[in-house]
Amino acid sequence: MPADDLTLSCAVNDLYLDHHGWLQGWLRRRLGNTCDAADLAQDTFVRVLKARNALEIREPRPYLSRIANGLLIDLFRRRSLEQAYLEALAQVPEAEHPSPEEQGMLLQALMEIDRLLDGLGAKVKQAFLLSQCDGLTYEQIAMRLGVSVRSINNYMAKAMEHCCLMQMRMQRG
Repeated sequence: MPADDLTLSCAVNDLYLDHHGWLQGWLRRRLGNTCDAADLAQDTFVRVLKARNALEIREPRPYLSRIANGLLIDLFRRRSLEQAYLEALAQVPEAEHPSPEEQGMLLQALMEIDRLLDGLGAKVKQAFLLSQCDGLTYEQIAMRLGVSVRSINNYMAKAMEHCCLMQMRMQRG
């Protein structure tokens, strides 16, 4: 192992030993669940490993809590999306339910779409979904959202640009 990698590895190890217990407790208080707290604490340190910046961290607890908070938000978003999917599925006659494999693929696709659209404003996201999922025309979307067709054109351009940029980032990372 090269000296730089060894130094980085030691820094991550020290960070983990010094702050893992604190971070897991911090997460447990927010989640009320030891298992999820342990998972998110581990995921936090995986992010630190991937960032390869452990030597540069001057304020470890604020840094770790910022990463963990982002992971918490992602967890709550995934659970909310999954709950909405299950509620929608409950409205479908059981004979028409997709297979468990298809359900898993659909849920993964929903999460991917949600991740792609993360960061868009509510109206932009809604316009995009009404167009792409419900097949509404721009005129219909404009009437539903109470905005001009020109605004819908702008929203759609912004949403498409955002999705392309997010896709490029995900392919790189």
